Amino acid sequence: MMTNKETALAVSRAIMNGTFNDLDTLLADDFTYTGDGLMLNKDQYIGFMQGLKDAMSNMTMDFTHIISDGDIVSIRFITKAKNTGKFMGAPASNKNVEVHGIFMRKIENGKVLQEWQTTDLLGLMSQMGFGALFGYSVAVGLFKAKTKIPARKR
Repeated sequence: MMTNKETALAVSRAIMNGTFNDLDTLLADDFTYTGDGLMLNKDQYIGFMQGLKDAMSNMTMDFTHIISDGDIVSIRFITKAKNTGKFMGAPASNKNVEVHGIFMRKIENGKVLQEWQTTDLLGLMSQMGFGALFGYSVAVGLFKAKTKIPARKR
């Protein structure tokens, strides 16, 4: 059986590698995600990550700080990728991006039960270009647009 730290890291590696069947086995059936204005269940989370992976080519993740305390693992990450597909309503910019964030994952019975995350979305949108930043800002700030809940691809 993996340690809690290994389980938490395996989730990120499954996302980075696009091995979504592995991701499915690492998440508890009643998994929940709260972060960046979203509250997702397991299928929605996998759908969101599938969309992220589709939009970002050559994705790598560095885990710069890892703290494990009981059933909670917190990881600071830096993701590098090239934005080659539509993401969060913005068209592909074909620019290299670097995204910083922190997540905490609660592990129970060898599976991730909950995740809380904060990501520097403003930094990401700024790197993708003015159009992405402007569109995201107007939609969320002015029109209070709700993000469409992602659907899992099977």
